[in-house]
Amino acid sequence: MADPVGPSKLQPRNPGIDLLRGLSILLVMLNHIGIRMRLTQGILATILPKWFLNDINFNGSEAVDIFFVISGFLIASNSITRWGRLGAVHARSFYIRRAARIVPCLVALVALLSLLHLAQVHDYVIHEPHQSLGGAVASAFGLYLNWYEGHTGYLPASWDVLWSLSIEEVFYLAFPLVCLALRKDRILAPLLAALALTQAAALASIVGNPIWKEKAYLPGMAGIAMGVFTAILAAHVPLRSRLAMQTLEILGAVGIAAVLLFEDRLWPYLGNGTMLLLTISAACLVFAFHAHALAAPGWRLPGTVWLQSLGRLSYEIYLTHMFVILAVVRLFKAMGAGVRWGILWYPPALALAWVVGWMVAKAYSTPAEKVLRKKLMKTEHALTAETIAARP
Repeated sequence: MADPVGPSKLQPRNPGIDLLRGLSILLVMLNHIGIRMRLTQGILATILPKWFLNDINFNGSEAVDIFFVISGFLIASNSITRWGRLGAVHARSFYIRRAARIVPCLVALVALLSLLHLAQVHDYVIHEPHQSLGGAVASAFGLYLNWYEGHTGYLPASWDVLWSLSIEEVFYLAFPLVCLALRKDRILAPLLAALALTQAAALASIVGNPIWKEKAYLPGMAGIAMGVFTAILAAHVPLRSRLAMQTLEILGAVGIAAVLLFEDRLWPYLGNGTMLLLTISAACLVFAFHAHALAAPGWRLPGTVWLQSLGRLSYEIYLTHMFVILAVVRLFKAMGAGVRWGILWYPPALALAWVVGWMVAKAYSTPAEKVLRKKLMKTEHALTAETIAARP
């Protein structure tokens, strides 16, 4: 779940999109805590419906689908702003920006996890029969960790978070090349829409492998394509009517809430189309938030600063939150705390995950991105100058 927005972004941060991204990372963390400390086994189960508590704990995959849409939209909209249109994207510059954002944290995480495995630290040892440290490292850097897990089983939790990064970055490796090959938005847009609409069929085609169904390339890429298509649509059909913005915001919010809260009831009617409803709803909301920011620069969403903060740090929190959650759960068990009061451990786990994410961003990922981007851009400019000088 890589954050496409780095320190030298083209547009001011959009509070609505940060809010939605914050909701996504919050749901992921609640999912990973809930697997280990279920709310349905605690005190809240005496006052709240179990279906509601399960929805709080088990919407992690749905949250990643929302994030795929956001990522696609931001990557495409920033590219359109930078180069005027997707068909004019500068591939080398695009890859430099992606690498500068992704690589520092990825390298650090894989190095740390490898050391923890070699030191035989509990919760970090790779022990499945068909898995190895070499295989995990290769799949993380080779962007096929999702495939690796689909064929060998789940990796330890802190490795497992990298599955979504594999899908995103494979999509973005091809993205500028496809844009340059097709050139025209009128060709790109329908192809992206077609890819986005394959999500239900792609999910339905996967039978008998629940890990691969959750983490396969095509369904995830369909969500990213939905975001890219929405960015193209926003560039060509700007929303200027406040009523249109509010309508899209309501439709998007209702659609997302319906899937997050009533997925089990929708599934008999929509089947795998439930996930398509989720990505379409997320696209509506992102489109509306984008239009709102253009129409009223500096707009605010009072009372949501904490959630927006989660959104701004979503990449760092996503990669590091399992360290916090595993430590909190181990402390929970060591203290003999009863599961009945497990809810009391949720707030400190979430707060500490934010603190760790903030520290990583402040002390490492943001400075590293700036340095790496500067060096790579300098190399790019030097190569360009040499190429021009060598022309006859």
